[in-house]
Amino acid sequence: MELAAVGRDDFVQGFKLVGIRKTASATKDDIESKIAQMLADPEVGILVLDTGDYQKLGHAMRRRLETVPRPVVIAVGSTESEDLRTKIRRAIGVDLFK
Repeated sequence: MELAAVGRDDFVQGFKLVGIRKTASATKDDIESKIAQMLADPEVGILVLDTGDYQKLGHAMRRRLETVPRPVVIAVGSTESEDLRTKIRRAIGVDLFK
């Protein structure tokens, strides 16, 4: 399983610098198609998005990201709507912190 990041150029650049190989630079017009490509990749276990980009996605894509069991989708930025513990519990069905 690999970590992947999708977003603006400046967002994914930091992930590239730390060695994340699966990144996709996207504009507001093609971000949903780049996310769909990452969702289709069986190697991706965790998908990281910017919180601002996540909130601007269409309803259908956000719903898909909320319900897909793999990869675990994590929005990082100034505000997150759901903590990592909840996301992991939803993805694998077990609370690892208990």
